[in-house]
Amino acid sequence: MLQQITRILWPVITGVLIALLVIREFPELTGRTRGVELNIVDSSSVISQIPAEGPVSYASAVDRAAPAVVNIYTTTIVETRAHPLARDPIFRNFFNLPSEPHRKRLEASLGSGVIVSSNGYILTNHHVIAGADDIVVELKDGRASKALVVGTDPDTDIAVLKIEPGETALTAVAFGDSDKLRVGDWVLAIGNPFGLGGTVTAGIVSARGRDIGNGPYDDFIQTDASINRGNSGGPLFNADGDVIGINTAIYSQSGGSVGIGFAISSNLAKNISDSDCEWGNIVRKL
Repeated sequence: MLQQITRILWPVITGVLIALLVIREFPELTGRTRGVELNIVDSSSVISQIPAEGPVSYASAVDRAAPAVVNIYTTTIVETRAHPLARDPIFRNFFNLPSEPHRKRLEASLGSGVIVSSNGYILTNHHVIAGADDIVVELKDGRASKALVVGTDPDTDIAVLKIEPGETALTAVAFGDSDKLRVGDWVLAIGNPFGLGGTVTAGIVSARGRDIGNGPYDDFIQTDASINRGNSGGPLFNADGDVIGINTAIYSQSGGSVGIGFAISSNLAKNISDSDCEWGNIVRKL
């Protein structure tokens, strides 16, 4: 009887031992891994090891650049024709109207600019001051002065103004090399949007060499830094506070910023208004 039981159990025991040996040697058959330690890496620690290319704050760049940014206000005398009946002397006499059939009204506009020489020379857009009868420049410290147009270049939309510096020295900007800009670089726009002087916005270079059909010298820097009405003519700075562009236009169906702005490259602007030409003549060096 015992021998019969032994004959029955022995194959079972042998099968169990073989199964345990197979499981030990080939654990993947059971869906488990063989003695593998899983090291879970904290992704935040990896991200923290990636060096940041830009500063946490741009306050130092703003402190350096902002004193050179100015607000520009223009006034233009516009003549409007009166109703055709007003040209009839009988009609004018009957209603006791003035003899002059033309009416004059004032149109006000605003923009921005940047001081490029401590002698009082200011760089802005041509379209900011085009046709203006009176131009007033307001400095960061609140001083205001009438400006004279030294020269303009409508093809590149660049103009140079001149104000008297007065007793207080003017802060001039330094030009950066716009050819060294890379898509993704941080930039700062400082200007006078909607009359809010000294407004600072930040963004990145979205593209370079944009042709927006603005003229024969289209070579714009595209940025998503907020640019609105009144920013025209104001500077676009790099993270060091150097001018790398002159804000000129935006793409918008609503008239407000949608993150697609365009600036004239600083290298082109500097060539048009070259300080070595004694700031008296606009010379294109292309």
